[in-house]
Amino acid sequence: MQTTILDVSGHKAQPLAIDAAISFETFISYLKQRISEEPTVKARLYREALAEFEASDIGRGDIPLEEITKYTPLLEYVYACVSPATRPEQQLAWGLSFPFLPITFYGTDLIYELLGNKAASHTYEVTRSQADYHRDRLALIYSLILQRLYNFKAPVKTEQYHEGVNTATGLLQYYEVSINTDFITVTANGELPEIDFVQLYTHFSEGGGEEILLDMLPLELFRFRGFCVITVTDVTAVKAVENITGMRLSRTTLINEENFKRVILSLKSLVRDSRIEFDLFPFLRVNDNPVYSFEKGGTGILFEVWGESRLSPEDFSRNAKAFMSKPLFFFSGDIWKETRKEYAFLEYFRQQGVKSLAIMPLFYMGQPVGAFAVHTWQDHTFDEKTLSLLEPALDAVAQLLQIYIDEFNGEIEKVIKEKFTSIQPAVQWKFNEAAWHYLYRLKKNQPAVISNILFKEVYPLYGAIDIRNSTLERNKAIIADLDSHLSILASTLDLLRKYQQNDLLREMIYHCQRWQQALVQQQLSPSDENALNRFLEEESVNYLQHIAAQYPATRETIEACLQSMAGNVNKDSLEVSMQLITQTANEYLESEKNKLQESYPCYFEKFRTDGVEYDIYIGQSIAPNRPFNHFHLKNLRLWQLSSMVAITKLTHSLIAKMEKELFTTQLIFVHNHPIDISFRADERKFDVEGAYNIRYQMIKKRIDKVHIRDTEERLTQPDKIALIYSDRADIDDYLPFIRYLQETGVLLPELEELELEDLQGLSGLKALRLGVVVEEAK
Repeated sequence: MQTTILDVSGHKAQPLAIDAAISFETFISYLKQRISEEPTVKARLYREALAEFEASDIGRGDIPLEEITKYTPLLEYVYACVSPATRPEQQLAWGLSFPFLPITFYGTDLIYELLGNKAASHTYEVTRSQADYHRDRLALIYSLILQRLYNFKAPVKTEQYHEGVNTATGLLQYYEVSINTDFITVTANGELPEIDFVQLYTHFSEGGGEEILLDMLPLELFRFRGFCVITVTDVTAVKAVENITGMRLSRTTLINEENFKRVILSLKSLVRDSRIEFDLFPFLRVNDNPVYSFEKGGTGILFEVWGESRLSPEDFSRNAKAFMSKPLFFFSGDIWKETRKEYAFLEYFRQQGVKSLAIMPLFYMGQPVGAFAVHTWQDHTFDEKTLSLLEPALDAVAQLLQIYIDEFNGEIEKVIKEKFTSIQPAVQWKFNEAAWHYLYRLKKNQPAVISNILFKEVYPLYGAIDIRNSTLERNKAIIADLDSHLSILASTLDLLRKYQQNDLLREMIYHCQRWQQALVQQQLSPSDENALNRFLEEESVNYLQHIAAQYPATRETIEACLQSMAGNVNKDSLEVSMQLITQTANEYLESEKNKLQESYPCYFEKFRTDGVEYDIYIGQSIAPNRPFNHFHLKNLRLWQLSSMVAITKLTHSLIAKMEKELFTTQLIFVHNHPIDISFRADERKFDVEGAYNIRYQMIKKRIDKVHIRDTEERLTQPDKIALIYSDRADIDDYLPFIRYLQETGVLLPELEELELEDLQGLSGLKALRLGVVVEEAK
């Protein structure tokens, strides 16, 4: 143990004008309380310590910092009474510090080694700014003031993380500094000011609450006496894994050089050796055949040995398939000593100058996604103990490879869409014609451009099958899942009281209750929802895993809690129900698509939303060699109405199969005038052509949630079909079909004729609303 007075900030901390001093009055009170409560032999230690403190003058007032060394024997009693008994002094970074100043005056040799090196050595470059350090100190001070004097628990953690890079090795280093303020008293010099706690909590949640408090509660108003207990833990391994896990959120991890360097640096920090090298080789497939990777993922050693510079595409594919079908782990501390025939492949690694080598397969969701090589060059080696240090990071590295594979598959799909867009047979001739003219001009050395793909005077038909209140139902499901997770977490935290009673547990319970209240009051903004998800998915999980590691008796309870919190029952049920509806409607339209071409060729295009939308275009210009008649349009309109009836019945019949009961609405927009459409090369789809025709497109985009005039009632309703039109003549073709379907018992006899509210730039729209005869779900 040491009693050296050390400024752990290296004399860089911003000064704080606070009335603070070392005092042991609170600690003496602590000893008296423990003596009265402790039934075990520990009470002897507390009595002995109390007797020594009372026999000295240390408890009678403030202790000047420069005189603290006079009380070394008493400080040893503090260490004995407060430090964890299971950790030997040589392995414990523990110490005492001046209240809210970065000055340590007593502690173990290890804490002086860590803090002293960080303060004085030039080999450790701290990446945390002086402003961040100052802000964290203010937050800690004000959290104590608010808790002790206002009974308000501020959302401030007493753990602080210090990140740095050892400039000698280039490796990341992380330390967690835990500051215990239990032995500090805070008193006010006068009457306490009043505080708006709602406003204050908002500021703390958004960051910057301490800056507000500097004006509301100047530090000169308070007096601090006692000492802080600090514990420093090297968390480099944990943070290194977190860095890699965080990188997988970026979908360009293996392509972005800076990101990948960060991953490699984290791996080296994990094994605490900058001379160990790493290489990643993703398993890419085209038509289920392995292909070369485009990028070198690290040193590129696997790329050199397995790549196209040595293997033909056929040999590579064959070898990669063999490895993926039977992925094996390989390790050798010195590949130059391996002489067995099955290790003949090592010769290629020797040619690259490799000394130690490990090759391990990586899996994601049970499927091999790549190989991970760990190696050194000729002047350095490692053993299997080093590989065991990498175990916590393997899942995160496998996720990185899966992201790269997804990116590769996305690039393949992009090329297909850009160069080989599927063209429907009804309009294929037009594209063939445009391509021929393009090639003809090219051969004649004329300016070669693709001519505009234009169809004039075609009749549009638009329909939409939408899931009623899908956004509202999705929000309700998310809230229900969050509430369920909070309830499970709250119950578990309450059970943990009998194992642990400390501020951290109380803080977790407080946050849990606060979030539950916010859900009840429905006060969640998008940023709040993200914060709540972080609380449930990160903070709570990490805390529960920490408790499970400390108290084995809690593991079963905590595991059950984590499993329950891992799922989203309500959201999953909703998504399953929504997928059932969209899949059913989509399959029906797919089955009908080819039938539509039998009467007369037409262009049919579907769009997936929360439901399904479609556009149909029909007219003489689509099939110039076949006479177009108005009866072809009427036939298509009858199909449109009949198909909406069929889809309404189908989706209604699904209710009994749904985990979450959902209804669909059906909408038809009737436009009785022909329009011009052209193919948009940039969007790979047809769109309206000309200013006049744009009105048709504009109406389509604005009518999905239209209301009946002078009411709050939506036009679209479950089990009903709505036909929107502008002029009565527009629906002349539909009226006989409606009567026919009513008389055959497919539609209900009631026919609503409605006027619709004015929309932006639109007025005078009308609608018919028809009820569909459906069977009640059993």
